[in-house]
Amino acid sequence: MTTQTIIKFLTASGTGSRRKMADAIKAGRISVNGQTVESFTQPVNAATDKITIDGARIEQKTQGMTYLLLNKPKGIVTTTGDDRHSKTVVDILPKEFRHIRLYPVGRLDKDSTGLIILTNDGDFTYRLTHPKFEREKEYLVYIKGTLTPAQVAELEQGQELEDGRTSPSRVRVVNSPPFNYSITIHEGKNRQVRRMFASLGFQVMELKRIRIDTLTIAGLSEGDIRELAPREIKALKRD
Repeated sequence: MTTQTIIKFLTASGTGSRRKMADAIKAGRISVNGQTVESFTQPVNAATDKITIDGARIEQKTQGMTYLLLNKPKGIVTTTGDDRHSKTVVDILPKEFRHIRLYPVGRLDKDSTGLIILTNDGDFTYRLTHPKFEREKEYLVYIKGTLTPAQVAELEQGQELEDGRTSPSRVRVVNSPPFNYSITIHEGKNRQVRRMFASLGFQVMELKRIRIDTLTIAGLSEGDIRELAPREIKALKRD
């Protein structure tokens, strides 16, 4: 068995997302052979090393990776657990996938619909969510009213929000009732699209994600789930 970095092992084991496992390492919760891990790139051999989180051993994952595409309905939250007792994306998975520890790639707020990927592949999640890869996300938006050319330019050039300036985006008019605009971004700030339009005085009445990079929800009805095809996975894993 060849070695791999501790962060890669942790995310591949299904223990948690790359972000959560990075936080666990920073907090000193991960140990290898009794020694606290201090570096994300520490090499480990899953066949011979005893790797633990909070003292509990983490076993090497034996099952294959799973990649699901969900067209999320409104009212479903994109977490694996919710203390407000809302139904989550995991709750609506078919029975054959519920025993697998799957995590949503990114998020959609409860009132938004559309494309969500669920997987147990931490490296795949990292490649789709880290800003350095600049994966495009396209949303359909319904607002009451019409953007002026100056407002479109402001959205496309970037805006100052409370958590920093947004990167340039693309906006176009669409005729897909009830939606009247499409916006494409490559960031993942919390409720970013809603806040971008709110900064111009528009409330987003409906929001639907229809694309992440090369993957779309074309042909998938709301609430339906399917496995990604190998060619889709390969396309999304590219650098």
